[in-house]
Amino acid sequence: MKVQSILQSENQECGLACLAMIATAYGHNVSLAELRRKMPPSVRGVNLAQLINYAQRTGFSARPVRLELEELEKLQVPCVLHWDMNHYVVMERVRGKKVVIHDPGKGKRVMSLREVSPHFTGIALELSPNASFQKVKKAPRVKLRELTGTMVGLKMALTNILVMAIGLEIVGLLVPQVTQWVVDGALVTSDKDLLLVAVLGGGVLALVEFLIRMARGWMTLRLNQQLAIQWAANLFQHLMGLPWLFFDKRSLGDISTRFQSLESIRKTLAEGAISGLMDGAVTILTLGMMLLYSPKLAGIVVVAVLLYLIARFVFYRPLRDASEERIVLFGRENSYFLESIRAVVPIKQYGMTPWRVSNWRNRMADTQNRDVKTEKLKMIFSSVNTLIFGIESMALLYVGGMQVLSRELSLGMLLAFIAYKEQFTKRASSFIDLVIDIRMLGMHAERIAEIALEEPEDREFGVERRQLKSLTGDIEFRNVSFRYSEHDPWILKDLSLTIPDGQSVAVVGPSGCGKTTVLKLLTGMLRPVSGEVFIGGVNIRTLHIDDIRRMAGVIMQDDQLLAGTLAQNITCFEPEVDWDRLRQAATQACIHDTIESMAMGYETLVSELGVSISGG
Repeated sequence: MKVQSILQSENQECGLACLAMIATAYGHNVSLAELRRKMPPSVRGVNLAQLINYAQRTGFSARPVRLELEELEKLQVPCVLHWDMNHYVVMERVRGKKVVIHDPGKGKRVMSLREVSPHFTGIALELSPNASFQKVKKAPRVKLRELTGTMVGLKMALTNILVMAIGLEIVGLLVPQVTQWVVDGALVTSDKDLLLVAVLGGGVLALVEFLIRMARGWMTLRLNQQLAIQWAANLFQHLMGLPWLFFDKRSLGDISTRFQSLESIRKTLAEGAISGLMDGAVTILTLGMMLLYSPKLAGIVVVAVLLYLIARFVFYRPLRDASEERIVLFGRENSYFLESIRAVVPIKQYGMTPWRVSNWRNRMADTQNRDVKTEKLKMIFSSVNTLIFGIESMALLYVGGMQVLSRELSLGMLLAFIAYKEQFTKRASSFIDLVIDIRMLGMHAERIAEIALEEPEDREFGVERRQLKSLTGDIEFRNVSFRYSEHDPWILKDLSLTIPDGQSVAVVGPSGCGKTTVLKLLTGMLRPVSGEVFIGGVNIRTLHIDDIRRMAGVIMQDDQLLAGTLAQNITCFEPEVDWDRLRQAATQACIHDTIESMAMGYETLVSELGVSISGG
């Protein structure tokens, strides 16, 4: 049974990813995002009992097994293996002493039993469909507009570029005719006037091509700029509106690489949409011209292009999987790098530098090893491509030469045919490449969908909202309960409390008792599993959550300064600064004198990692 790798997005969902792989292999096509919505994993990860529960809810009978490494071949595959004491992978099959593993963290791997040994814990989970199992067709592809938002002026820009592209193609199709006129007309008849006219005509065509190419290049450049700004701005705005839990469960590197996938989509569509249409049209036109000159020669060229098409599709899936795995591995490497830079003080303080460097080097090695495997695939494909078109050229030279000798073709006709052949081969291969690239965009679209299709906070808190003019009145929690998932312990259970307006209250307790959770529930960072929160007798679900956050001063453990000046950080980067109010706030916070003692005062610059001022 064929298993398709599905890579995890969140740190704790390797178990769900394994379940999604096996369910899809059996015909129950379910995405990881779907499983996550139906069965959100615990922030502490998923144990075997929870994974069995998830499998049963998906329509599988689950059988946990304890076994030795040598007994892996006896398992019903595909199955789940417990890995490295804190991870799950899917075993697709065992071939002799080789095991095919699909790791949600690294992708498909072929390992020897010796390599599996240090990772396999001796526990496996066999899954087989039960009576409630249902096959589900693959969900329709995500539409581009759902990922990027609307694009102003796109149709007009594409129309203008299309007109320019048509002009270029007309010029390109006329050039081989000029070559034939020169060879068969001017050179054979020694007609100098015809030669001059043909050369001047070719010069005019070259000038027209230059002007059109410049105009099209400028329009394409402008379109690229507009797409980059509008699409990225739409996605970034949506990203910043997502709930806090979205960021809490993902690494910084993973979010960054998902956002960068938008650039791959933009490049392929902006630079390939028009050229793809023209490549397809020119391919048909040049094929027609070649058939007019010599059907036999045209057949040789078509066979070569078909072989190229087959080779592209054979290499498509391995290259797609390799690209996806590379993105994930680079995201982890980048996350580890950024984490090390941000935590450089404690790393140095506790002598962890050698350990961090070693771990980062291992992550980088994983990325580079994946790159080497990808380059090997590309090298093999390139060699196959060279062989195909090398044989094609020799075959054309022989058959075309024989037709010239037998006077079926003139020398000028053969040269014109070769010119059309070059255009046909170039355009057909470019069109095939574009089709493959668009198929590859599915990988990037799926990655962006993890951001674009996530529900933002403003939808979580309902549609009908009341405007909050002032943050006054009692704060009340009515039977509020909260936990991160159904498998996590309750952090708050039926909490009811009232804080009268104007009263100062300190909430004390041991770490993990829910002090920070209360603040996050109050400011809408989290939503109660049950119960309600009121401010001034108004349920916060009916308020615009940004109103509460603008009026409330909240300091969390992991707050940090942003790049800019101290004044900008204090005023939350307001464009118009009320300096009297700014100094008053700093005075109340007992930091005004400290700031004034600095050389730049309130204009002291803060770097991304902060400044040398007290954390207090």
